[in-house]
Amino acid sequence: MIDKNSKILITGAGGSIGSGLVYKLKELEFEHLFLLDHSEYLLFQINQRNQNRFISFLADIRDKERLEEIFLLTKPDVVFHTAALKHVPLLEDHPREAIKTNVLGTLNLVELSHKYSVKKFIFISSDKAVRPTSIMGSTKRIGEMICQYYQKLSNTIFTAVRFGNVLGSSGSVIPIFKEQIEKGGPVTVTSKEITRFFMSIDQACELLIKTMYISTKQDDVFFLNMGEPIRIYDLAKFMILSSGKMPEKDIEIQITGLRPGEKLHEEIYYEEESTISTSIEGIQKVILNGITENFYSLLMELIEIKDPSEIKKFFQKFIPESLIS
Repeated sequence: MIDKNSKILITGAGGSIGSGLVYKLKELEFEHLFLLDHSEYLLFQINQRNQNRFISFLADIRDKERLEEIFLLTKPDVVFHTAALKHVPLLEDHPREAIKTNVLGTLNLVELSHKYSVKKFIFISSDKAVRPTSIMGSTKRIGEMICQYYQKLSNTIFTAVRFGNVLGSSGSVIPIFKEQIEKGGPVTVTSKEITRFFMSIDQACELLIKTMYISTKQDDVFFLNMGEPIRIYDLAKFMILSSGKMPEKDIEIQITGLRPGEKLHEEIYYEEESTISTSIEGIQKVILNGITENFYSLLMELIEIKDPSEIKKFFQKFIPESLIS
């Protein structure tokens, strides 16, 4: 039973989703929040904004020994795992770091949640996990698979939530476009045809909290029905017009070409996955396909690979639907 007395640990608590989740849970009068982040600055900021109301921990999810200290001390009922490396082109150049945080860090938290009988573990995934073409998307897909694997071994409920692009999050296009417009342009768009799903931080956090209540042992992945994807080129034109300028006359829109690992169009699920409505309007769930019997040994092998080209080859073997090249 999850209620307002439940103890909730939030990883990446100083980030866009993590901090939004802290504010939303505070509004709902949850008092026992534990905030974890590896960034001293972001942790300081979230503490300041909440008048140091909640207990915080400066920790890296790669460090299992430190995480275990925190689990022993806090004994959380719920873990929201929002911490991740997420910038697609950057992670193409640093795949080993992506694995250490997004795969090993997730595994550390999942194993400790199982060990310390956490009631519910909610992993923040991405639409980029569907038929992944990038290192980032591949690590998120493996995070889903880790939850799926432990769901069958544990009394803990492990589930994932797939997000589209979150408006206003660090690295999202809107603050980038705004800054480019303020400087007089150009506004850079990778392709005239590129589209993305969008949701607000508020929507994302509401989805997470609803997932906390409705997730069961039968659930794999949740997603919010976000309607039709938006063409980024149209978004750029709209933002220029909203600033009182004319696109291409006052502010140039420059087409720069797709970046490494970037898709032209994202999907929130693919046709081989079953989707089912939930008791909450607008939220659907995906029933994932089964994972290979030797999943855990493959996972251990992946974590040990150091050569970037070998990592990409291994993703192709590990994730059957991967489109990474």
